Amino acid sequence: MIARRLAPLATLFALLVAASPAAAITYGTLDGTAHPEVGALIGTFGTDTYPYCSGTLISTTVFLTAAHCDVDGAQVQVTFASSYGPGATLHTGTYHANPAYSRSQGDPGDLAVVVLDVPITGVALAQLPTLNILGAMKAAGTLNQSTQFTSVGYGGQEPIHVKGSGNVTEYLDQREWSVGSFNALGKGYLRLSQNAAHGDGGTCGGDSGGPNFFGAGASETNVIAATTITGDPWCKSTNVDQRLDTAASRAFLGLYVGLP
Repeated sequence: MIARRLAPLATLFALLVAASPAAAITYGTLDGTAHPEVGALIGTFGTDTYPYCSGTLISTTVFLTAAHCDVDGAQVQVTFASSYGPGATLHTGTYHANPAYSRSQGDPGDLAVVVLDVPITGVALAQLPTLNILGAMKAAGTLNQSTQFTSVGYGGQEPIHVKGSGNVTEYLDQREWSVGSFNALGKGYLRLSQNAAHGDGGTCGGDSGGPNFFGAGASETNVIAATTITGDPWCKSTNVDQRLDTAASRAFLGLYVGLP
């Protein structure tokens, strides 16, 4: 669809979530039907209705997203349309944030699920990782700067500089994907490079809760390594993601789905 708006990045982050900035696909590719299991939370803000966070179907009734995307209350709407606009199919559900999430920006418990009222059928489901797979990969030397991940979401594009307005980001309300490479691993977070100078893409405003799949291109899998949480304010350097392979993440997710 036609771009909804051009928004100054500072305004973007202030409007979405004060506790933790939602993060958008930068230097990406229109997804089409490549990731039908990835959807968006739809909300109305003032007179404008649009995707404000992203997420992934991990069972026929469970949509994985971020805890800081809780802006509309318990009842929410989800779409899996690759391009959101009037007439897009919306699915209703109940939002459940991780009770361990403290709403602080550095909290690695930033997970939530939407339990959908009606099962989604005919879509291949994304898979969760096994316990501490990222830690095991790092210990084995197979998690390094050449390791790639595929980020998917409905957020804005890479910022551009507009004379008189500074850095702005454009919103197309379409599902996109991009590829970033490993940067660092922490106890709760996976950090990916989205430095375009190094050939990486990544995330920005609106991709929070969206998946970062293991692999890229022919090596891409349907296993989610981590979900997008935040990054640098200008969406040019680092994509910071909530690890799904930690014991803490699995304790929450195990309340809603079976774990590998």
